[in-house]
Amino acid sequence: MAVTASMVKELREMTGAGMMDCKNALVACDGNMDQAVDFLREKGLAKAAKKAGRIAAEGLVKLAFGAENKTAALVEVNSETDFVAKNEEFIAFVDGLAELALTAESDDIEAFKAMPFEGATVQEVLTAKIAKIGENMSVRRLHKMATPGVVYTGYVHNKGQIGVIVGIKTEATQEEINTCAKDVAMQVASMSPKFVDESQVDPEWLAKETEIAKQQLLEEGKPEKMLERIIPGKIKAIKKEVCLVDQKFVKNSDMTVGQYVESVAKELGKDMQVVEMARFEVGEGIEKKEEDFAAEVAKQMGI
Repeated sequence: MAVTASMVKELREMTGAGMMDCKNALVACDGNMDQAVDFLREKGLAKAAKKAGRIAAEGLVKLAFGAENKTAALVEVNSETDFVAKNEEFIAFVDGLAELALTAESDDIEAFKAMPFEGATVQEVLTAKIAKIGENMSVRRLHKMATPGVVYTGYVHNKGQIGVIVGIKTEATQEEINTCAKDVAMQVASMSPKFVDESQVDPEWLAKETEIAKQQLLEEGKPEKMLERIIPGKIKAIKKEVCLVDQKFVKNSDMTVGQYVESVAKELGKDMQVVEMARFEVGEGIEKKEEDFAAEVAKQMGI
């Protein structure tokens, strides 16, 4: 039976296998689609390596917390499609990795992938999942937070597309600060601040922004001799936009995030200071490739 481009496309969509793998399976099975699916499944781990070049820019961010929320971690695991990101097995896998991240010694992703997990290593379990589920997947990054005296709270947006953890230095319990801390975490999710406060502003970033501001003012025709007076005010305004505690509080624009936290601390009678934050958004920074599957199939099959 002749193998057509539409048959290859259909088998690829059913299994997630590579196009040439699909073509070879159909040829070997004389065009029988069901037999071709079984043929690809029987390849097992040999299939996983062939998926490594495909772009995995969907996926999930998951959070985990230790006892009394004194430690926290978040991980991002990517898949090729959001369909797989909703797969119960994939979700359980990412949940398990978030819990494992609580025990990681650093944020080094290669060291993390070498850690024991489910009777093997993270990398070995990942490879098996790729073969079973039928898509390329990537354990992309993790971040563990465990500063003494800090209580952590998280917020997950859109079923794992964005995950945020904020750390508040306080003697209060997580239960006491939960509402306030979750509000702050939601602020981080929606406004994506770069730094917690001015003390954490990266000098290199500041120098770059200062130079950009200078060039913008020159383009506007401002005399160079006036720049020293104008730039400090411009940079101060920029800092208010990128520093979490100086941002206008989304739920009440009459106050800043810092003022909101101070008001809650006053009500509790316990000091509270936002000192840490981490924000992961699925696929950020990954160039997503738009594919025309029909054209790709035709090209590889010489049609």
